[in-house]
Amino acid sequence: MQCFAEIQRNAVLPLILPDTRRAKRIGVALFNGFALPGAAAIVEVFHSANAFAGSAQRGSAHYEVCLLSAAGGRIASASSVFVWTESVETLRNTDDFHALFIVGGIGAANALRDERLVTWLRRAYPRTELIFPIAEGRLLLEAAGFGQAANGRGYGERVAKSLRNVASGAPLAEPADPLRIALSVVHEDLGAETARQISNWIAPPAETQFTSIVRKNASVCVSEKIQESARWLEANGDRPIAIDDAAQIAAMSERNFLRRFKMEMGVTPSDYLLYVRLDMSCRLLVETNLPVDKIARRCGIGSGGRLSKLFRKHLETTPTEYRASKRLMAKSI
Repeated sequence: MQCFAEIQRNAVLPLILPDTRRAKRIGVALFNGFALPGAAAIVEVFHSANAFAGSAQRGSAHYEVCLLSAAGGRIASASSVFVWTESVETLRNTDDFHALFIVGGIGAANALRDERLVTWLRRAYPRTELIFPIAEGRLLLEAAGFGQAANGRGYGERVAKSLRNVASGAPLAEPADPLRIALSVVHEDLGAETARQISNWIAPPAETQFTSIVRKNASVCVSEKIQESARWLEANGDRPIAIDDAAQIAAMSERNFLRRFKMEMGVTPSDYLLYVRLDMSCRLLVETNLPVDKIARRCGIGSGGRLSKLFRKHLETTPTEYRASKRLMAKSI
């Protein structure tokens, strides 16, 4: 079980700001059994936004983030990680927020019976500019009386309007994930470039069509020797290598290595090496502005022409088209 000090290191805490009069207030409503990853993603986005905005504005913070619960104090997430929260009762006269996130989690069913939290949501709702229920957080907002048709101004419509506003007109088909929502708020407040920098800084690496194959080396079904050889292929994928070298890493004859690798990994070592290189190429196309030829050389593929042929064969597109499509998707966030 993690302690409060560890959560502090991971920034899952209310932020102490130098000038709260200018800061936009961000509320994150929690309860025992809340989903920690969603809450952590929200806090990290606005913590990073303060860092980026502060560096450009002589240290002034743009956001004040408050972790809130009915009783305040220490509460446990669904994964038994504790965080420190403020009581909603302490905000009786100051519960107006620029954005309020109501986090989901397996504890939502019990939280529905907490009249203090539900009553506070009734009070905070009309005083909050943007409201974003996450997953089971919708149930809490509905318990407060703000269902889809409550008083002709259901929260579903209000949330959709909020996201359309902060996402430059993009429609809301399904509830977005916490990271995307928080980035959208930053996008509207601080601009697309700041949101992009934050996304690149904190978002996990985007998966490609080859990621699941490459990650299989960590499966418990794969023996230690084959795992070690697969990791070696990954680490050396940017240079010319022979399969016999990987067989030596596994301390096997080449014939036995080829048989065992295909049986355990589902692909031959040569195909695995190719997928490693294509995975690297996909990431560099999205994350850098390097020319296609240079990316091909960095990933051990040799030339832009060969990379284009491989993309057409495995992805039915070109490297340039792949880069453009992925960046267009990123701009919609």
